[in-house]
Formats: sequence, structure tokens, C-alpha cells
Amino acid sequence: MSIKQTTELGTINVTTEAIASLTGGVISECYGVVGMASKNFIKDGISELLKKNNYTKGVVVREVENELALDLYIVVSFGVKISEVVHEVQKKVKYTLENVLDLSFNQINVYVQGVKEIK
Repeated sequence: MSIKQTTELGTINVTTEAIASLTGGVISECYGVVGMASKNFIKDGISELLKKNNYTKGVVVREVENELALDLYIVVSFGVKISEVVHEVQKKVKYTLENVLDLSFNQINVYVQGVKEIK
């Protein structure tokens, strides 16, 4: 799936992979986030941490009633306040994507797939 924008100079197509890659980079810089997780649980409820080239597995871009929505799957650090980390992720992702891509995201849903202790 790609998102089309039309300007006076022509048409711009932004792929969901590009959005996922940018989103993953923004999320990895947020305090309290260990990494991105796959939207699919592996056996026994343990989710895998994704590397940079696999961020598309942890970011889902959807179109809901002609508006864009993001589903983000993350793993947070042990000992941090999860609600604060999630709020910061939502705020940072929304700000960055709207400024860089000039697209409006109506929903940014964050799913915490796990908590991991950093050693």
C-alpha cells in the first residue's frame, strides 16, 4: 500500500515501508523503549525484538474512513512508567511524521508487547 499526495508539481507516493522505517527510527530514540516488536507473538507470548531492517513488522499503517492510523508494537524497559513512555512515543511519532511527510495521522495506537530489563 502507498499513500498518494498530489501537489502542483506532481504526485508523491509514500510507501508504508518508508513510513514504518521512519517511525521505527523515531521510536528507537524514545526514552524507555527497548525496541520494536513484531505484531505477531511468538510461542509462549514472547515477542521478538526487531532490527532496523524489520521495522515494517512492528508498524501497521491503516486507512480508517479516509484518515490514517498507525498501530505500533513496542517493548519497554523494566522500571519505567509505561503510560508515560507510550504517551511520549505517540507524541514524538505524530510530530515527526506530520512534519516530515506532511500527512495527518488521526490515530496512533501503541501496543506494549513486553517489558525487558536492560543490563
